[in-house]
Amino acid sequence: MARPFRFGVNLLTPAPADEWRAKCRRAEELGYDVILVPDHLGMVAPFPALVAAAEATRRPRLGTFVLNTGFWNPALLAREVATTDALTGGRLELGLGTGYVQAEHEAAGLPFGSPRERVDHLERTLAELDRLLGSGEHQPRPAQSRVPVLVGANGDRMLRLTAAHADIAAFTGARPGRTPGTLEPLRAEELDERVARYRALAADRAEPAELNLLIQLVAVTDDPEPALRPLLESLPGMTVDEVLALPIVLAGPLEDVVAKARAQRERFGFSYLTVLEPSMEAFAPVLARLREEESA
Repeated sequence: MARPFRFGVNLLTPAPADEWRAKCRRAEELGYDVILVPDHLGMVAPFPALVAAAEATRRPRLGTFVLNTGFWNPALLAREVATTDALTGGRLELGLGTGYVQAEHEAAGLPFGSPRERVDHLERTLAELDRLLGSGEHQPRPAQSRVPVLVGANGDRMLRLTAAHADIAAFTGARPGRTPGTLEPLRAEELDERVARYRALAADRAEPAELNLLIQLVAVTDDPEPALRPLLESLPGMTVDEVLALPIVLAGPLEDVVAKARAQRERFGFSYLTVLEPSMEAFAPVLARLREEESA
C-alpha cells in the first residue's frame, strides 16, 4: 500500500520578520505539511528561520532542505539541532547533504574538498549526530526522542549512507552539471535506476524510509510551453515533450499534473513531494486535489 502524500515547500527568499511569518502562515493555510529552508549563502540562516516559522504556525513540520554539511562542525550542529527541536516543540526534521557549490565554501573561507572528502564528512556527521543526540547525557536535549533525518542523495555511496541512516530518502532528480554549482535533471529511466539502487541497499531495513522528490518547476496551465522556456534554454537539445516528461517537472492542465504526481508515487514510491517557493501557490490546487482523493 502506498504511503499517504506529504507536501513540503522550500522557502528560498529572505524577508523581514513580519513578511517571513506571513509567508509561513500562508504555507500552512495552503495545506503544506512541512516548511523547509535551504542552506546557501545569500538565503536565510536555517535554524533561526525555522524557530520563527514555528512561532507563526501550529501544524507544519519544519525542516532543513538540506544543510550543506561542509559548513558544520558535528558537535556544534548537534547543539543547533537539539535547541531548534526544543524551541519548535519537536517539529524539526533534519535534512543533510554534502553541498555542491564551491564558490560558497570559498566565500566562507572553508575547504570545499573532493567529492570523496565531502561524503566522508557527511558520514562522520551522521555518526556523530547519532552518538551525541542518542546519548541521554547530551545537553541541550531535543524534544523528540529521535529527530527524523533526511539525506539528499544520488550517487552510490550517498545512497548507501541514506539507506543506513535516513528516515527520509530525498532524491534530487538531478546530477552535478558540467558547469560548477549547477545540476542537470535525470530522465525518468535514469531515476528508475537510482531508486532501484537505493531499494537494493535498503533491503534489510527494519522500517522503510519515506521517499522524497524535489520538484523544480510547477505550472498548472493549458499551455505549459511558456513556463518551460527558461528550463528549455538551460537544457539545449531537449524538446518540450522531453522536459514535460522529466520527473522534476509538473506542468500542464490540473488533471494532468495530478495524474503525473500519482503516477510517480506508483512508479518510484515518491509520497513526499517538495516544491520550491516560487511554485508554492501554483502547486496548491494540485496538493488540494491529491488530498481530496486520499480522503474520499
